[in-house]
Amino acid sequence: MSSVGINTIVADGLSIFYRTAGSPTSPVILLLHGFPTSSHQFRHLIPLLSHKYYVIAPDLPGFGFTQVPASRNYQYTFANIATSIIAFIDALKLTKFSVYIFDYGAPTGLRIALKRPESITAIITQNGNAYTEGLGEFWNQIKEFWVEDTPQKREELSKALLTFDATKWQYEFGVTDPARLSAIEPEGYYLDQALMERSGNKDIQLGLFKDYENNVALYPRFQEYLNEKQPPVLALWGKNDVIFVPAGAEAFKKDVKKVEIKFFETGHFALETHLKEISLAIVEFLGNNV
Repeated sequence: MSSVGINTIVADGLSIFYRTAGSPTSPVILLLHGFPTSSHQFRHLIPLLSHKYYVIAPDLPGFGFTQVPASRNYQYTFANIATSIIAFIDALKLTKFSVYIFDYGAPTGLRIALKRPESITAIITQNGNAYTEGLGEFWNQIKEFWVEDTPQKREELSKALLTFDATKWQYEFGVTDPARLSAIEPEGYYLDQALMERSGNKDIQLGLFKDYENNVALYPRFQEYLNEKQPPVLALWGKNDVIFVPAGAEAFKKDVKKVEIKFFETGHFALETHLKEISLAIVEFLGNNV
């Protein structure tokens, strides 16, 4: 188990912050985080995979410590985020890698797969959705925003989803074991919220809520990719997640022949409560399929 390195690299005009560990000669795993977090969510997973893999976890634009110069006039859409991460991949000269997709990491990673299918050796999806079946009732308020983008709707969503209580709720909801619940490290949700409170960031997040509609429109293309290219898929799912519900994990069976699905008695941020189980499942899966 190697120590985790902290790095930045310029790609697509951005200074992309990333964490890494392991030998560059080992097979690569690219870890793509979700809302409202950053590569910090992988702080404990990275060392557990680094004995066999070269593990790389960037902060997506708009999250964590990736810096976007004002002069770049960056438009925060999932398409542009994927373009930036492809530039990051190229800057690091990565040609083959497994990808771990969580939450927003799913539409980012699957867009990368559409453009670079030859690069993807396997997909680990941890509550990373690609099917309408996986959209829980949580999305109803956001779907209303897709139809009607008004100052009132933005204020309502900001109060509902961009507060400290909402961020902490994502970490804790669905965790039924009191011991696992009490073991969730508070610095995760405190850091997420502190970074989201930076000037202008809540507008970025509201814009991405709006743009998520374009991810759903791409679901059929993601599914076509899965059906045509048949990457091995490991679906690791917090079965009590109300954001991306368990049906989203089961839906991968419709398109992928080599798919393994594991449910955990937890919520959205399954790594916070089932780190050991998830790390062992990843190592076993990749050992059998890559």
